[in-house]
Amino acid sequence: MNDLPILGQDNGGCCGGSSGGGGCSSSGGGCSSGGCGSEEAAFLNARRDFLQKATSVTLGGLMLTMLPVNAESEEGADSDDGANFRGDGAASRENSGPVMFAFLIDTEKCTGAGKCMTACRTENNVPEGHTRTWVERFVHYKDGSVKVDLVPETGYASSNVPEIPEDEVERAYFVPKLCNQCVEPPCNQVCPVNAAFESPEGISLVDSETCIGCAYCVQACPYGVRFINPETNNADKCTWCYHRIINDESPACVEACPTGARVFGRLDDPNSEIAKRLAEVPTHVLKEHLGTFPRLRYIGTSSEVV
Repeated sequence: MNDLPILGQDNGGCCGGSSGGGGCSSSGGGCSSGGCGSEEAAFLNARRDFLQKATSVTLGGLMLTMLPVNAESEEGADSDDGANFRGDGAASRENSGPVMFAFLIDTEKCTGAGKCMTACRTENNVPEGHTRTWVERFVHYKDGSVKVDLVPETGYASSNVPEIPEDEVERAYFVPKLCNQCVEPPCNQVCPVNAAFESPEGISLVDSETCIGCAYCVQACPYGVRFINPETNNADKCTWCYHRIINDESPACVEACPTGARVFGRLDDPNSEIAKRLAEVPTHVLKEHLGTFPRLRYIGTSSEVV
């Protein structure tokens, strides 16, 4: 803190503004008994004492005002309000600054097992006929064409998704889809009642008590991840299991993935798994040209994946 000037300090002056003619003595800034009147001397001494005490109280008040801020920060370090979330168990609670959640999909590991979809439905009570996350199979043929199939919740291995002769295929992979949790979410911007909003951690959510089911946000989402829940008549979507991540847990789909294709954690912690992975391998986001800046990134996809 910068030094503050001491209020009420005499600058070598005296009661009458004169240093001679029976005025004040120069020592201690006080008045001589033969100079100023006793009433004037008493007044100046009282004034000086008052201002010095007022200065001490003011400085003390400033210090007391600052203390609760630091105390709250230290107390909050062990709270479960989401500010110190460690999604993958690697982030340190000593990290400062805003929390930056991130989600990584490694398509080279995904096998289309469907476990993620079942876990999401169970965890979030997703009604039949709708889903917060799904998986698509992309097949690149040698003739340059691309075919996309929807993988059922039962998984690719036990599905009716047609098999493709290997000699016709150049490349094939599975792509899980879910909310991209955009930094600039167009879906939130169009809500007429502000039911679509962002949490303090930047997660897009829906206030079910405010939502009127107009579906504007459903139409505005460029990734098709929102829907109107027929049981609640409200907009519904993937929230990255917000109720779990603020309690230091991973999303249900991440825990259920049998191959580790889904990685979730704090990007602001350089020691987290997701921060290390993103620093080591090239990734990309879907529909980058839209400028929504998704927090969801992919490994191993091509421009055909949108």
